[in-house]
Amino acid sequence: MAGMITGNSGHLIRSELWSNSLKDVLTDELMAQGYVRWLSEFPDGDQFTIPSIGEATVRDYTEDTAIEYDALDTGEFTFNISEYVSSGMYITDKNKQDGFYMSELEASFIPKQARAIMQRLEGDILKQGQPGVTGGQTVADLNSINGEAHRWVGSATVNSVKTLGVEDFARANLSLNKANVPNENRIAIVDPSVAYVMDTITNITNISNNPHFEGLVTSGMSNGMKFVKNIFGFDVYTSNYLAKCGANQSGTSETIDSVASGADARANVFFSASQDVLPYMGAWRQMPRVESERNKDFQRDEYLTTARYGLKLYRPENFITILGATGVV
Repeated sequence: MAGMITGNSGHLIRSELWSNSLKDVLTDELMAQGYVRWLSEFPDGDQFTIPSIGEATVRDYTEDTAIEYDALDTGEFTFNISEYVSSGMYITDKNKQDGFYMSELEASFIPKQARAIMQRLEGDILKQGQPGVTGGQTVADLNSINGEAHRWVGSATVNSVKTLGVEDFARANLSLNKANVPNENRIAIVDPSVAYVMDTITNITNISNNPHFEGLVTSGMSNGMKFVKNIFGFDVYTSNYLAKCGANQSGTSETIDSVASGADARANVFFSASQDVLPYMGAWRQMPRVESERNKDFQRDEYLTTARYGLKLYRPENFITILGATGVV
């Protein structure tokens, strides 16, 4: 007697099952736009100039002598619309007719193009102030302002690489204080590897000796994009879009003050996010604009998003870079 068993029913068994929905990739939070002074009085052209003035001079005075008069130092800040970006996709008629997931895929084009441009903008903001960018810091140099460094290599060594330690936060505070930067809204944007290092510093476990870090051991340092606590007055955020070390963010190791960063170290940045001293300046000449059209010659539907903008470091005194390697594990 013969019955239906798996051995003789192979043509009736699906060897592979396909889901009815598409799996999307995970995305992280984008936040750097909030630290940019966006210009509104920039109606046309691609260059904008802001004049600046220095401080007044005070001199000792001797009775019955002529007073000396001093002019204020003047300068200018020049800003350009330099970025013109696009993201385009198309889908052919045949692909739409034959594909099971095509309607879901086509609906994702515009949101994904907008996300791609915003990711590009995030990276462009966070590379402002770095070597090779107009108005950026000098590579392999302390970039001192008022006698204090504004660029250096992290002080901690973890897994034989240089990264940030707690003392770097204190040093950043000192540098900003010497540059007369307000104490309010101080921000540190660091690579996720720095959060790991802070989570695993052994002396933090002794809460009685570190009251400022109370609660870190049980909850960890990061909750989404923001640390649960701040460190020496800095609210610390993580980002995967920080620039690399080296000229033109090439990843070439920098040696600053006789300390080498190692290749591909990330440029962790510190500044005050007070609205009147924001470190970055930006302007949109064209906000992301969506267009679509039917291409009858190629029998396909085309979708594109374009944008134009400019960015530049506006206040170098309110900007610190601390280089740290990512290979801490």
